Amino acid sequence: MTMKTIHMAAALLLGAMAAGCANVERSRDLGNPNVAPEVTAVQVCSACHGVTGISVSPNFPRLAGQQADYIEQQLKNFRSHQRSDPEGFEYMWGISRKLTDEQIKGLAGYFAKQTSTPNTYLHVVANAEQLSEGKKIFETGVAAKETPPCQACHGPKGEGMAAFPRLADQHQDYMAKQLLVFRDTNGRPGTPMEQISHSLTPEQIYSVTAYLQSLPR
Repeated sequence: MTMKTIHMAAALLLGAMAAGCANVERSRDLGNPNVAPEVTAVQVCSACHGVTGISVSPNFPRLAGQQADYIEQQLKNFRSHQRSDPEGFEYMWGISRKLTDEQIKGLAGYFAKQTSTPNTYLHVVANAEQLSEGKKIFETGVAAKETPPCQACHGPKGEGMAAFPRLADQHQDYMAKQLLVFRDTNGRPGTPMEQISHSLTPEQIYSVTAYLQSLPR
């Protein structure tokens, strides 16, 4: 093979690579606002959250059917580093860094319109007594500690309302970890959950999150 042939082959390879990077239908370029939100969702977000927002691993939250306002606000919180819970900064700070407000809004809309499905995965299976206690906390709160019921903000079916997230079908393990972040750290400042979570024991946190994952439709 002559040097001229080698140079031509290299030029063709570089051209092909450039064409691939410029293909907005399959791009992973988070800094390119021309990439459609559904493309970013499939090419990037799906690695942890699933193509339709139904994550398999309990380490990553389900986004299918989540409130668009909530997703939008969380992505902005990651981008500004306001949200600094361990999984948040480890996975989301870098991903959200270059996203524009318009891209964030598009991603929020994409996942909000996906259909959530019943979540049958439980890290540890809850018994009937724990589920009953979780149901009580969700519906009536903890009167002795003046803890309001979860459904007051998150809806009677846990579907969420605007800035209040959908909790139904979410991974129990993920919700429990977030409640501990609210209760014990400053990783997610500025929400009512900072105060509410302080009244919950670890046992109550497990019970209510187990109930929420299996919340009847």
